[in-house]
Amino acid sequence: MKENHLYSRFYVLCILLILSLLTGCQSNLAKPNKQGQQYIDGRLSAPLNINYPQLTTPINISDYIIQVAKIKSASPSLYVKNEHIYNAIDTWINRALGTDEFKKVGLNSYEMSGQDDFGNVHLTGYYTPIIKARYQPTAEFKYPIYAMPNQTKKRLPTREQIYNGALANKGLELAYTNSLMDNFIMEVQGSAYIDFEDGNPLVFFSYGGKNGHSYSSIGRLLVEQGEIKKENMSIQSIREWAKNKREKQLKALLIQNRSFVFFKPQYNAEVKGAAAVPLVANASLASDKSLIPTGSVVLVDVPLLDNDGRYRGRRETRLMVALDVGGAIKGQHFDLYLGVGDKSGKVAGYYNHYGRAWVIKP
Repeated sequence: MKENHLYSRFYVLCILLILSLLTGCQSNLAKPNKQGQQYIDGRLSAPLNINYPQLTTPINISDYIIQVAKIKSASPSLYVKNEHIYNAIDTWINRALGTDEFKKVGLNSYEMSGQDDFGNVHLTGYYTPIIKARYQPTAEFKYPIYAMPNQTKKRLPTREQIYNGALANKGLELAYTNSLMDNFIMEVQGSAYIDFEDGNPLVFFSYGGKNGHSYSSIGRLLVEQGEIKKENMSIQSIREWAKNKREKQLKALLIQNRSFVFFKPQYNAEVKGAAAVPLVANASLASDKSLIPTGSVVLVDVPLLDNDGRYRGRRETRLMVALDVGGAIKGQHFDLYLGVGDKSGKVAGYYNHYGRAWVIKP
């Protein structure tokens, strides 16, 4: 009887062990990782958590140094506000310290909790397009880019009202392009270089304001409508969807985003973010400034993508500065600035991934 009892207990323990292992496997399988998610530090209890990561040396130190120099030149007040941090990081760089050694220069690294409280911060990418345009409308170049109207007590029109001519012939047309989708993506990116194809240098069209209506993601709308799979969502997939659509169909989608962005031309100008500081590719990002204030330095563990936009396990560490904002950038979400032109745009369009991030401050 004793042997039978021991055998029964052993059998029960084996069953429990197997169930435990299966549960653990299912738990791990339930955690997504195709978009670069990691679960290294367990559950994080606060939006920012003191943590000293052991990462590879940032690959963009020279770009970071150039970015801070541009802050000092373009916005002395922002530089002074964060000077003690920038100086301490300079010392960290010069002493060739590791990513777990910021304390040696009087700083701490605060890991962000991410959107899932496991440290997975949402990472998207943005860039500066180069768009062909004309000063006057033609049969092909007929889609206007508008300057910001004078503010009045009356609310500015919605996107649909603007498409229907609410701002026409008011002297606000800055240029005309041959693509309504190019104009919309220019709005999403916040700026563009305009090529009038007249032999003169490109003109930088910077953010000039918006109409104040609510922003809705057309990517999310296309996913909800079953037009694009969520895991395949990118600027490229949106462009591909729009390529063979008639103007009426395209407008029917775009007007669901009531928000509209206006621009102002700047000649011989560098790309600037909301902080009015020239942006350096791979060294600056857009953040929710209520969580990550403008001028903050962030250490980001970035998943790298192949030419087809897939994450295959390669990562790199970047030292970046928060110098921009965006209507869709809320909470634990960064928009990485990746540069100018189609090559940067291709990479930016694929980013809808996750990385770990640490805010560097005292």
